[in-house]
Amino acid sequence: MQLFENLKNTFSREPFSAQQAQAMAHMYSWGAVIFQVCRLMIKYGILEMLSEHREGLTQSEIVARTGLSDYAVKCLMEASLTTHIVLIDPDTDRYTLAKTGWFLLRDQMIRADIDFNHDVNYEGWFVLDKALEEGKPAGLKHFGNWPTIYEGLSSLPEQVQRSWFGFDHYYSDHSFDEALAIIVKSRKSKVESAGKINVLDVGGNTGRFAMRCVEKSEDIEVTICDLPQQIALMQQATAGCPGAERIHGVGMNILDEAKPFPTDRRYDIIWMSQFLDCFSEQQIVSILRRAAALLDADSRIYIMETLWDRQDYVPAAMSLTMTSLYFTALANGNSKMYNTDDMTRLIAEAELRIEAIHDRIGNGGHSILVVGR
Repeated sequence: MQLFENLKNTFSREPFSAQQAQAMAHMYSWGAVIFQVCRLMIKYGILEMLSEHREGLTQSEIVARTGLSDYAVKCLMEASLTTHIVLIDPDTDRYTLAKTGWFLLRDQMIRADIDFNHDVNYEGWFVLDKALEEGKPAGLKHFGNWPTIYEGLSSLPEQVQRSWFGFDHYYSDHSFDEALAIIVKSRKSKVESAGKINVLDVGGNTGRFAMRCVEKSEDIEVTICDLPQQIALMQQATAGCPGAERIHGVGMNILDEAKPFPTDRRYDIIWMSQFLDCFSEQQIVSILRRAAALLDADSRIYIMETLWDRQDYVPAAMSLTMTSLYFTALANGNSKMYNTDDMTRLIAEAELRIEAIHDRIGNGGHSILVVGR
């Protein structure tokens, strides 16, 4: 396994003493309710209050500010105290914000994760065992009877959609400018006809990368290939935006192996961002083979993924491996956040090869794999 150095040092040896390991195990056993305590301390504004009052607040002051009962505040504050979210001065009984509480409040990645896990995943994970055993998204049923979450995205409750797209966009948007600079620089000298760059964005979702492309340069034209429902969302999201006339949509079920990718023009760049992790290994090979049919000597496939083994920090690797279980229980039942070994093997099975890897893209630990024949 091609673990980045910090992960190798952490995951190849025991990091805890016996007492620390026991404490961690206790935290895990109560993890479901600890998560809800964190969420509610944000929802009720208690962490924000403590951030604004560095001298601390008493329980009665928190009751007055939140409108919650004395009982409710006592339960939340004591649970937060014993999980290191807040601190207490035993002499004055004033609560202050601990470092963990500060990160819960201010770290936007953590906030996106909390909303995503509560609104999208929480109930579905109750049947994670069934999803793992069947290879189907058993946890999706409480939202609707779709084979995968992607067919149902436009029909999910509004708050669930907000949290799903908030999670998806957070982990991609911060990487787009850097990614675009890489692909434009590498392709600009090799493009055809009047310096135009044609991009095929496979799985382009609501068109956020496409919009970044056409904003960046008038020489870029983008065709998005995705489910018809997603193309409709994309057209709605991009309508009236500058450069939207250079964004085209092709609605198709990408899993239908009988359907080739669009061949109406030559594509310099075939772009797949946070896309292949949505599919099983067999499906990935099929997708890559159909993409390979569009390649010539000067065109390339660019795959941007958050490969969990190429992270510099342990929490990032942990978050990604946990995201795999969202795919298991709710998204489709058979995909995951892959590692480098997996992706390299699948690319080779599609009779393609990795020419270069660009790591540490954006602030989400993305890697771009440049793939050719």
